[in-house]
Amino acid sequence: MEQTKQYEVLQWASLFLENHQREPKVAEILLQHYLNISRSKFYTMMRDPIAEDVIKLFKSAIKQHATSGIPVQHLIGYEMFYGREFAVNKHVLIPRPETEELVQHVIQTAGQHQRPLTIVDVGTGSGIIAITLALELVHATVYATDISTTALEVAQKNAEQLQANVTFLEGDFLQPLQKENIQADIVVSNPPYIARAEEALLADTVKNFDPELALFAEDNGLAAYRLIIEQSKKVAKRHAVLAFEIGDAQSEAVRSLIKETYPTSNVHTIKDINKKDRIIYAQL
Repeated sequence: MEQTKQYEVLQWASLFLENHQREPKVAEILLQHYLNISRSKFYTMMRDPIAEDVIKLFKSAIKQHATSGIPVQHLIGYEMFYGREFAVNKHVLIPRPETEELVQHVIQTAGQHQRPLTIVDVGTGSGIIAITLALELVHATVYATDISTTALEVAQKNAEQLQANVTFLEGDFLQPLQKENIQADIVVSNPPYIARAEEALLADTVKNFDPELALFAEDNGLAAYRLIIEQSKKVAKRHAVLAFEIGDAQSEAVRSLIKETYPTSNVHTIKDINKKDRIIYAQL
């Protein structure tokens, strides 16, 4: 009996996904994962036969994703961020490419200082921001907070795996730092910023699988910013920087919140690669 070839399995999966209004590209990501091979090697093996047990696992994952919308990252257990592999699960937000741009700007800012900086990542989730900054800025002291114990477990595991020196603190936004009397040069955050009214517009892969705690905020999506900015008064050093990821329609509102608390601050909005307002940067 002739064994099924890689391209045949891929064709079936792509078609199956298309018929369920899913992204056909997912088939390649999942098959590479189950074959445990690199992307370049994957394309040279199109005519190679695939073992039955691999096909079984792969088809099961394709059907799960197609019918329920479970993210590929939950099926394979990780997502790439800033060139590194981060473990993810249902307790944390799946890293988005836009957040890499936020990290890039913080690295650039930190590079302009001659002295070692103290950086805090607020609402760290899987730890992507804090861990990346700790690895890219070896002289920085990096703290990360989250109110979710399960999220902190994921972040801690990622830090150990990637050998990053980050101090994780459990609590609401900047409260743990206030308690420890820690002062920060840079406060960075990708907080929950989606308004409840927008829930219906989200893809099922997001609203059914990303933790609500990491997605939604009261006050039309602004509650987290308001709290972080308020708490920063006791945590931010005199000329500290606030760097936030924002929803593409929140620039004016978040700028106003910063200006209310820090009237003399210098606030900029930075667009992402898709030309959407994505980062608020404030020099206090």
